[in-house]
Amino acid sequence: MQYTRFIVLGDSFSEGMSDEIIDGKYRGWADRVADVLATQTPGFTYANLAIRGKLVHQVLDDQVPLALPLIDGPNTLVSFHAGANDALRPNYNHSAVRTAYVRAVTKLVETGATIILFTVLEKNGNGGKASAVWEERMGTFNKIVREVADKFNLLVMDASMDPESSNPNLLAFDRLHLNVAGHYRVAQAVLERIGAPFDLGWKEPVVSPKKKPMIIRKAMTFLWFVTFALPWVWRRIRGRSSGDGRSGKYTSLTSWPAH
Repeated sequence: MQYTRFIVLGDSFSEGMSDEIIDGKYRGWADRVADVLATQTPGFTYANLAIRGKLVHQVLDDQVPLALPLIDGPNTLVSFHAGANDALRPNYNHSAVRTAYVRAVTKLVETGATIILFTVLEKNGNGGKASAVWEERMGTFNKIVREVADKFNLLVMDASMDPESSNPNLLAFDRLHLNVAGHYRVAQAVLERIGAPFDLGWKEPVVSPKKKPMIIRKAMTFLWFVTFALPWVWRRIRGRSSGDGRSGKYTSLTSWPAH
């Protein structure tokens, strides 16, 4: 199918953190997919409403109402990914997340659009109690995604589709968001899944950089803790989010490419 529109809803994953920055915006896997879809269909347009840090009920309340008027039937591809941030919060409420997720996707399904959902990585490879909690929560979230996808017969991008999905070399310095290579691989996986042109070699193993000396690794861990971990904890204490006061990259249908 040739998609005339591509509309993206969600959090930092779909906003594009921490890919390369173009015109002051993170590029991200979704922009990369739009780049290819724009070559397939004259007049192609793109909207990306995703904002870092958003919880699933915020995407339901704030982004879905903006997206609905932009959708024009099955030739509109809609990407929806929200709920992982909820699972990271200390007060994670599985039932509330499921309710909001089902409501959001149901509203999108009713438009007749072609919808694609995403599961998340369940095992982060770190081990210990924190990893066990991560695995349990992300596993329950993935069950929601698959349940909804099965109910409506929707496309699902499974995190395990990439054999390198747990490779830390696909993560940015913050150890949470994808880097340039990570976003590129997600884009190629999505393009392959929807039948668009893609890089046949996107699943090639990631070349690991030379291991740094211990003192450099300890310094980088300290810098990571000060730069990312402490601010995250401070935001949680104050009930704040990294997405507060931000808007989506492209909140209306934009002729693409925009740059």
